Amino acid sequence: MTNATTAKTLRQTHRFLAPIMLLPIVLTVITGSLYQLVDMAGKEDAFDWLLDLHKGNFGVIDLQGIYPFLNSFGLLVLVVTGVIMWLQPKRRFQKKMNS
Repeated sequence: MTNATTAKTLRQTHRFLAPIMLLPIVLTVITGSLYQLVDMAGKEDAFDWLLDLHKGNFGVIDLQGIYPFLNSFGLLVLVVTGVIMWLQPKRRFQKKMNS
């Protein structure tokens, strides 16, 4: 694979995965934070459903066994592809230098 092909594949992977990972990561952050607030208020028993959502139990769809791994793997892929793209030299800057 050439450098341009690798960069294109990274961008495509990042662009495809980012919108898919946005909802579960935001849901995990929000439900975890809200549950922590409820727990500090001593009312955690009334909000067990919030903890279920946080863990990946969506009623009919129960992903509790794999939800943390899917979240962490997706976030790790986004971080790695994002950092690699960020560290690559910018094409516009290279074109100006070559002119």
